[in-house]
Amino acid sequence: MRSYLDFEKPVAELDSKVDELRALAAGGTDIGEEVSRIEEKASQALADLYANLTPWQKTLVARHPQRPHFTDFISALITEFTPLAGDRKFGEDEALMGGFGRFRGEPICVMGQEKGHSTESRIKHNFGMARPEGYRKAVRLMELAERFGIPVLSIVDSAGAYPGIGAEERGQAEAIARSTDACLALGVPNVAIVTGEGMSGGAIAITTANRVLMFEHAIYSVISPEAASSILWRDGTKAQEAANSMKITAQDMLRFGVIDTILKEPVGGAHRDPAVMIAATGEAIAEAFDELCGLDPDAIRKQRRQKFLDIGRKLG
Repeated sequence: MRSYLDFEKPVAELDSKVDELRALAAGGTDIGEEVSRIEEKASQALADLYANLTPWQKTLVARHPQRPHFTDFISALITEFTPLAGDRKFGEDEALMGGFGRFRGEPICVMGQEKGHSTESRIKHNFGMARPEGYRKAVRLMELAERFGIPVLSIVDSAGAYPGIGAEERGQAEAIARSTDACLALGVPNVAIVTGEGMSGGAIAITTANRVLMFEHAIYSVISPEAASSILWRDGTKAQEAANSMKITAQDMLRFGVIDTILKEPVGGAHRDPAVMIAATGEAIAEAFDELCGLDPDAIRKQRRQKFLDIGRKLG
């Protein structure tokens, strides 16, 4: 069942009208032309709405629960996927998943945050907020990939690393720093894709890659709008104002040089046609890795290092 965001109410009303008319048509009423007219009106309204989204509206779209998640990409794009569990130090973290498989016949290491689709799975995966053992698992995966010369793909969608007391006691900041360092030190190509939320160090820990791609309506920032609002105004209700000022959209990130490519979403967002979005993502992944093939480990590290040193320079 399709769910609508608050700013999509005009489209929701038109879609509801279409459903009512279809029900009448099924009963034998000849109203095909009227159905087509309202469907066209609804499609145009949706296109007009999504052509002019504000940063806060993009934030809501990026958080839509029906957007494709890590497990959806794995099921559609990766064959022979074998997940790895545990950090060999403390335990398993279900929020940050990873393992090895094949992408278009070639070996690949894949990792990313899984938010879950149902209440039960969201709790299981801690809403995509990883604990230290998740980032230490990511380091373990990257070290294995480096050892066997396997490229690394990160699929990023997280509101941030888990800020609980236990996570802090087990060294959350240190784990994130070591994961970021492991990304930078890789001698194999790595590609990262921000599919929804890329918030805080919890995202950066696995996004420090040779190529960083971003969905059209995703967001990427060092802090969430709600947290920024609480810090700046001591008022968490000003999140919308914060989002509109923080430069967190894919378009902002491309302008600053933080990301390399924006992946266009279907009209109405990736959640309206996940299969099309996932297929397009597969093409973008293949293209990104093709651009890096043939580079030796030193060249791969040098390219990645220079990419991050150059962030923001072209605006000067």
